[in-house]
Amino acid sequence: MKANALRREPTEAQFTAQVIDFARLHRWRVAHFRASRTKDGWRTAVSGDGAGWPDLILVRRRMIVVELKVGRGKLRPEQEQWKTALLVAGVDYWIWRPADWSGIELVLR
Repeated sequence: MKANALRREPTEAQFTAQVIDFARLHRWRVAHFRASRTKDGWRTAVSGDGAGWPDLILVRRRMIVVELKVGRGKLRPEQEQWKTALLVAGVDYWIWRPADWSGIELVLR
């Protein structure tokens, strides 16, 4: 068995923390809006069209918006709508997975 096959992929929470820590190390300002558990399941307090808003907003001389995914996670329809709207508006939008780490480092350095 290959060494890579033994390595476990991080959870989305672990991956989010890794990206945030690396971004802060390189002096990015970071905003992340976390969901919280309610009696009806996980919810993120939001008004307006906030459902599907990307996971991170990072600012350092420019702003980038990032959706984080682990495993085979795909964008939900409302995430696709935000992606389209942000790209049309000229926002620097990324979808990052743990396998993209070398590219993430290049963007954030």
